[in-house]
Amino acid sequence: MAELWFIGLGLGDEKDLGRRAVDLLRGCDRIFAEEYTAVWGPGAFERLSEEVGHPIERLSRTEVESEHVVLDALEHGRRVAFLVVGDPFGATTHVALRLAAQRAGYDTGYLPNASILTAAAGLLGLMPYRFGRTVSIPFPAPGFSPTSFLDAIRANRSGDLHTLVLLDLRPDEGRYLTAGEALAILRARDPEGNVIPPGAPVAVVARVGTPGARAWYGPLEALALLDFGPPMHALVLPAPHLHFEEEAALEQVGPG
Repeated sequence: MAELWFIGLGLGDEKDLGRRAVDLLRGCDRIFAEEYTAVWGPGAFERLSEEVGHPIERLSRTEVESEHVVLDALEHGRRVAFLVVGDPFGATTHVALRLAAQRAGYDTGYLPNASILTAAAGLLGLMPYRFGRTVSIPFPAPGFSPTSFLDAIRANRSGDLHTLVLLDLRPDEGRYLTAGEALAILRARDPEGNVIPPGAPVAVVARVGTPGARAWYGPLEALALLDFGPPMHALVLPAPHLHFEEEAALEQVGPG
């Protein structure tokens, strides 16, 4: 019986993979990867391919969501791997692919890895169980100005919860929404400060999980003026009331 393995790549590069994952990849017939939910370090896929002795085939979002490429590989192989930057099941499309493989009668396996969903909290010193619903901010476009993420932020703040805000990316176009742009969008969509009060502190994290990881903490208006360097970026909107240890941790972060 063929099997499909979902393998998390972590947030940095090929050095983030454990020995179990590397050994498993060496025994694969086909290896697929996607980079539309996050990107890995430059050259990391090429180095991993050389290490495990197999080519790594990049799939687009359309190819993953159609499921046919992966299911066809399972039909003709013994073991297939699907690689995802971060953790595989931080994205719902990957859960859908796992269910499709199981419905087709194939076994599935899962090797987790570090994810921005928890690593952002760790970098800042915030308690992960105090986070509410994660939200995303898409690229702005003419006639497209969604505000649904503000509803989730409002709900999180009313529950005294932190909010992780993920930022849109289009790696095939070399486009990444920056933290500065995202902060400007937040203020433009909430000009009266009804959701995020004027002067409210926010945090920015960049390149989490890499040696170049950085974090900033301060008033939204002040951070919106900063340059946070290369991608990837994310925002964290702290709960209105911080635990004293969270407060002490954020004081160590400072404005950068």
